[in-house]
Amino acid sequence: LKQTIKCLVNKGYQGIQKVHANSQVPQKKPRKGTLSDEAKKRNRKLARQRVVGEHVHRKLKIFKILADRYRNRRKRFGLRFNLIAGLYNYELRLALNKISDSYD
Repeated sequence: LKQTIKCLVNKGYQGIQKVHANSQVPQKKPRKGTLSDEAKKRNRKLARQRVVGEHVHRKLKIFKILADRYRNRRKRFGLRFNLIAGLYNYELRLALNKISDSYD
């Protein structure tokens, strides 16, 4: 990853900040302790940002080509992935237009 890219990860990636300085990891609760209210608030904010990407992954995995092992020609994987991403973006654009039309 380029250092300019912001990387939002879950608590399982504790060491990633040594490799990628621009990553944000939620703070873990200390043993036999509690998190401060500020740390909880920061963790919730990170979770709200991360969930957007998780929803995209879920939508893309509806297509079995991305959920299971890819068994076709590797050469065509990029094309097929781009087609699936294009379908998702088209669907997203339709949904956003529908929302903006409801405000008019």
